[in-house]
Amino acid sequence: MTDDPLPALTGPVEVVGAGLVGTSIALVCRRLGLDVVLRDTSEENVRTATGLGAGRVAARGDRPQLVVVAVPPAAIAATVADALRRTDAVVTDVGSVKAAPLEAVAAQVRPVELRRYVGSHPMAGSERSGPLAASAALFDGRPWAVTPHATADPDAVGLVEALVLECGAAPVLMDPADHDRAVARTSHLPHLAAVLVAGRLAHAPAEHLALSGQGVRDVTRVAASDPDLWQQILGANAEAVLDLLAEVRADLDTLMSAVATGSGDDLAEILTRGNAGTAAIPGKHGGPARPTRSVFVSVPDHPGELARLFGDAGEIGVNIEDVHIDHDPGRPVGLTELVVEKGSAEHLLAALESRGWTTHR
Repeated sequence: MTDDPLPALTGPVEVVGAGLVGTSIALVCRRLGLDVVLRDTSEENVRTATGLGAGRVAARGDRPQLVVVAVPPAAIAATVADALRRTDAVVTDVGSVKAAPLEAVAAQVRPVELRRYVGSHPMAGSERSGPLAASAALFDGRPWAVTPHATADPDAVGLVEALVLECGAAPVLMDPADHDRAVARTSHLPHLAAVLVAGRLAHAPAEHLALSGQGVRDVTRVAASDPDLWQQILGANAEAVLDLLAEVRADLDTLMSAVATGSGDDLAEILTRGNAGTAAIPGKHGGPARPTRSVFVSVPDHPGELARLFGDAGEIGVNIEDVHIDHDPGRPVGLTELVVEKGSAEHLLAALESRGWTTHR
């Protein structure tokens, strides 16, 4: 982020695409008191978003300061090019792939128009979609990539950074191609891994599925996302994704050979590398990961019990870093996993047991 003062975001802001992300950005801008103009090929989306107070329907004569394109990946380039031609505004998009849309936009507009385009990508979302899932808090504390190209106007870059900050996110400046390699590694490949694992469950015997625990739910959760959307994302970032898939295929061949031959060294190397990768993921608030330990507590599945557990943990003085719940298929009980700092785990276990909680060591 530049050290120079950022341009002021004064509006109007035009949002093209009144879905989850577009409507969430519009809600932030309205909270700031800005005039927000909404466009969408779906009249229902616009009607819903305006009903939520996210803005108004676009009118002839609107002169936006900033246009935010929040449309499906296949429509990004054409929509950005249209906005650059019909307005004199700075234009950004919030798609998850940056290099291919930039190349397509550059082929459709004049160089002077291209200077006003700065791609971006908020690392925030939900399994839900559409304007009813929108929230002005969607981006709070989340990284938001800003991906200027070589000829982008510095003031245009600054205005997009200003939007990111107003949305409560943390701007991360990246080259478009480097961004695409990064999301291939941290988003697109994990999604495909989840899809492959989930696919093994689709026709599994019922008695196999009865043994499902929190582990398989964690691994497969993102596989429930929209297949049409992901076809577009993967098509736009095919080169970076294919490079990583080739690496995974080589690891899978090694893994299969190690399991088949009982090669403990090869198997240990793969498993240890997985530990190292998990440890490399940034910790809370973007800081270094800290050693944690899981404390397991049986919680009756009726109102108020989970709140009581959290209240007790707070009174004990232990901060809960993360939480997962695995429901018992045969009893109205959930096995709640409280992730806490490693040094606090034994204290929390003893204190919870003294308060009548059933724990599992």
